[in-house]
Amino acid sequence: MLIPRRPTPDLAVSTLDHGPFDLAADGAERFTLVVFYRGYHCPICANYLTELERLTPEFAERGTKTIAISADGEERARQMADKIEARQLRFGYGLELAKAREWGLFISTSKGATSIGVMEPDLFPEPGVFMVRNDGTLYYASVQTMPFVRPHFREMVAALDFVIANDYPARGEYTDPV
Repeated sequence: MLIPRRPTPDLAVSTLDHGPFDLAADGAERFTLVVFYRGYHCPICANYLTELERLTPEFAERGTKTIAISADGEERARQMADKIEARQLRFGYGLELAKAREWGLFISTSKGATSIGVMEPDLFPEPGVFMVRNDGTLYYASVQTMPFVRPHFREMVAALDFVIANDYPARGEYTDPV
């Protein structure tokens, strides 16, 4: 289990248009927002990532870089990026399932074609949203077992304003006995 204020696992993937991504070397002023999505087969992911694409400049204004990552190969990642008309959001691909597990993501098995007629991969990670400080420690995490009910990016932008103004610490760090 990932713990706030502690280092996150290593994360390095290829991206479509921005060269290799390495979280440890990302160089964000404050945070890197890592959004793991299910893959091209997921219509809910497309809607979700469209919102992240739209808000990426607002995250950038707050010292936060964004990246969307899936276990899809390059071709399917490109199809998703094209579908949402990505211009600013980085798209990482080729996430290994063992790495997804390190990040605490749930893994699902294929149920065949989705509602948009695209086949699910045999195995793929369910969504997760992580905000990682520029020192590599976890600030925020949300992990889903389903494609539904994800954190809203507009609320995250507003929360960043509060976090920055008040130097608000990561919460959930306590691990001693209760």
